[in-house]
Amino acid sequence: MNFASHGNVANDYEKLLNSNEGNDVIIYAGNDDREIHAHSLVLRTRSQYFCTKFSAESFDRRNETFIFNLPTVSYQSFNMILRFIYCGKIDLDQLGGPDILRLLISVDEINIQILINYIQEYLIKDRDGCIQANSIEILEKVYQNNAFTDLRNNCIKKICENPERLLNSNHFTSLQTPLLELLFQRDDLSLDEIDIWKSLIRC
Repeated sequence: MNFASHGNVANDYEKLLNSNEGNDVIIYAGNDDREIHAHSLVLRTRSQYFCTKFSAESFDRRNETFIFNLPTVSYQSFNMILRFIYCGKIDLDQLGGPDILRLLISVDEINIQILINYIQEYLIKDRDGCIQANSIEILEKVYQNNAFTDLRNNCIKKICENPERLLNSNHFTSLQTPLLELLFQRDDLSLDEIDIWKSLIRC
């Protein structure tokens, strides 16, 4: 008979992360000068991103410590990502929609596909109405990234359900041409050409 105790393993890894015992990695995230400590063996084993970085020697050294700088990932986001790398846990309920979107973009940079999928699903459920209220702004950030296909399609669906929001948006005239073409080519986007021109003139 086989027996697996995944919960205990995850808890032990979480204790290791919180204790900093035996760490040999320092990570600086965003513009924050606070040190984030980690263990190279865990990062190599649990993250393809860091495994590649170690293999390519894309890091600095300080005595026996590996130093990584992640200027485009915020301190808050990376701490959440690191906890997921160690013990497979993440709590999105503590974040608002904009912070979750920033986290999603950071997770994509670190290339954790399972977490990308989970965050997209969480956003699409739209518990706080973030997508409903900000579908245009979100679509502008994610439409070119194929990793965010589910979120992109959901934003397009929301816009097509309420096309007037597109015309009334302060972002309308600044949207990139490929994105406008993507939207205007949709058969389910019911917009009158006259209304489009009126919105352009008004802006």
